Amino acid sequence: MSVASSERRALARGDRRAFARNGLPAEVDPATPLPKRLLRSRLFWLSVVVLLGYLACAALLYRQVVPDQEVPGGTVPGLGTEALPIAAKYAAITAVPLSLVFLWADRFRPQRIWVWLMTFGWGAFVATFISAQVNTWAASQLSIAGDGDPATGPRAAIFVAPFVEEAAKGTVLFWLAILMRYQWVSRLSGIVLAGLSGAAFAFVENILYYGRAYRYAARTFGQVPPLEALQQLFLLRGVLTFFGHPLFTSMLGIGLAVALRSKSKTVRVVAPLAGYLGAVFLHMAFNTTASLTQGRSQFFVYLFVALPLVVGLVVFVVRQLLREGRLIRDRLVDYVRVGWLPEGDPAALSRLRTRSKAVWHALFLGPDPLLATLRMQRAVTELAYLRDAMVRGLVDQTGVQREKALLGRIRALRSLAVTQPTGRAAYPSFRRRRAAEAVGGYAPASYPGPAGLGGNYPAPVMTAAAPPPGVPPSATAPLGQTATQYSEVDPTWKPPGE
Repeated sequence: MSVASSERRALARGDRRAFARNGLPAEVDPATPLPKRLLRSRLFWLSVVVLLGYLACAALLYRQVVPDQEVPGGTVPGLGTEALPIAAKYAAITAVPLSLVFLWADRFRPQRIWVWLMTFGWGAFVATFISAQVNTWAASQLSIAGDGDPATGPRAAIFVAPFVEEAAKGTVLFWLAILMRYQWVSRLSGIVLAGLSGAAFAFVENILYYGRAYRYAARTFGQVPPLEALQQLFLLRGVLTFFGHPLFTSMLGIGLAVALRSKSKTVRVVAPLAGYLGAVFLHMAFNTTASLTQGRSQFFVYLFVALPLVVGLVVFVVRQLLREGRLIRDRLVDYVRVGWLPEGDPAALSRLRTRSKAVWHALFLGPDPLLATLRMQRAVTELAYLRDAMVRGLVDQTGVQREKALLGRIRALRSLAVTQPTGRAAYPSFRRRRAAEAVGGYAPASYPGPAGLGGNYPAPVMTAAAPPPGVPPSATAPLGQTATQYSEVDPTWKPPGE
């Protein structure tokens, strides 16, 4: 091995360490085949292991809640295979639109699809399985046998479930913060990931509640029909209080996002802890209200406490969207001042409406312009957030290498990408072609027509002078009586036989 090659390898190892220390993604060699890149990726193997863990938790949870369980002294009825698909359908009515709303909010710097899937899978299977085990054990420890205070029944729901469930849902956020802290660029990233985990947790939890209501009504004589009992519970959990788990966990997501974008060590410790305690407090207040209040008191708490919190979160998300747009514009102006970006880029690439319009225009230009437009918008957004991290001191001089790579990518994509859309998109034309254009092999029509004036004889040859340049022949054709021309009379003509 030569000295030069060993020095290059040492330099490459040093660069990889510097990139890993700052959380920056290393540039991928496009010449390397995709299977080889996947086999060498630690993130790929970690995803495989996590996926297998999700499947295991899902199988264990299914065995625990679906079939009937034999216990000392009797049988605990499970959900049953009949109620499970019905309950899953009603639970999906809430989970699917709620998840799409969270994905829509993550528009400036959307995460990779596998990140969304891993977050949703954790909340749906791992968090629910852990919470079910711990909550069941805690409820058995806090229960009172014999005559006791009826208020001690909800002890586990008030004092145990909030701590356990918020910790179980939020664990995936801590893992993602460690693995991909560079991609947590704003509070919106924390809210979206936390909301997905909470929506997935609520999805599986609602399946359990709906299935139990359906099975209990089916096994109890004289009660309401099973489907009606399920629909009543769906109105309460899936319509009126669907925001519960995503709202609670979003507090932890905001705390983690604040910690990752701060240089202070104190803030990095206090912000996630404060977010977790805020999620636990909201969860505890919700369970307390649902367990100990009824009727008008519960309605007042819902109307004047719960709904204002949801409206406040929506307003916060909208304000963050506007704030992120201003941040991207301000950071891109730095590159315009040194001549590395055109003057129109900051305004066009920092507005969601303009970015969406550019994607729409590129959609009708073909797959290559569409892909180039999406890649360029992502590269420009990453460049703006990288510049912000360098200004804040979160990234050292290693960020300059990533900055050069992003600028080179933007320069290469600019010829195909749509950045500043104007006018209408290049919509395909579906108008019918004219008959003359549809039939090929015939000369274009000329005055007075291919069949003459009467329609029975060939058209006479026109001897008029050629029309001026730019004027069609039909514009100089004679009209009226002068349009009719007669052949000369032969004076020697006579009928045959004379």
